[in-house]
Amino acid sequence: MPNDMILTRRGFAAGLAASALVLALPGRAMALTADQAKTLVDKTVGDINGIINSGKSEGAMLNDFERLFSRYADVPAIARSVLGPAARQASKGQLSAYTKAFQGYISRKYGRRFREFIGGRIEVAEAKAVKSYYEVISTAYLKGESPFEVRWHVSDKSGKSLFFNIIIEGVNMLASERTEMGALLDQRGGDLDRLIADLASL
Repeated sequence: MPNDMILTRRGFAAGLAASALVLALPGRAMALTADQAKTLVDKTVGDINGIINSGKSEGAMLNDFERLFSRYADVPAIARSVLGPAARQASKGQLSAYTKAFQGYISRKYGRRFREFIGGRIEVAEAKAVKSYYEVISTAYLKGESPFEVRWHVSDKSGKSLFFNIIIEGVNMLASERTEMGALLDQRGGDLDRLIADLASL
């Protein structure tokens, strides 16, 4: 997907997802509360709003977005889900290297998308329980665009409250990235080490 894609309301959503794949989390007693999930997204959105309106250079913003993903997203769970069956075949060392490379890749990719919010804002509304996680609903206001929903899926499966998915107008980040990562891996003949090396330049 080109990094210089012109962002539109639908283009932003399409850039995040191609279908509606939802990450399956094992059923268990929910320790996380709606207030905790909302607080996590409030902090995430507060940092996003701060980054996009900071006036920093693109490079500095992307570094900030990587720290944001590391702090608020369940990057290991997202990385494994996106990699799919190949994650189960990877060695511990490969999976660790891939997760680190994926964190940089996803931060740059979506950091560039969120940069298009410059001059805009995201506002958090409510949280509701969905199966074994919470969905937190927010609204994005972009300059010259109609407001649209951004939904965050939050779980404490990792041991603390983190988001593991973002849905925009019914389209799903995990689905898009799983399709993208599968295509990238196929292009490299299924060689995970090549994919890990190449993610640094994507």
